[in-house]
Amino acid sequence: MPDIPTDLDWIRAAPEGEDGPGPWIEVAFGPEDLVYLRETSDLGNVVTTTQQKWDAFVLGVQAGEFDHFAELDTHNPAT
Repeated sequence: MPDIPTDLDWIRAAPEGEDGPGPWIEVAFGPEDLVYLRETSDLGNVVTTTQQKWDAFVLGVQAGEFDHFAELDTHNPAT
């Protein structure tokens, strides 16, 4: 696993107007076409992927390929 650069510019993926602590996902784009992801509640746990894989993921999200993960559970109203 590559070392995580200390000078990354983290971008918080939070709904517009949300200023609270989250937890939110943060993304940083580093050298050598690497992309870093972390959750604000666990800043030391960083996932690393490539720019190519990140781009494919973003295109999949935009195309609705992951919408089934966001569907509400109609059998359990508490979720």
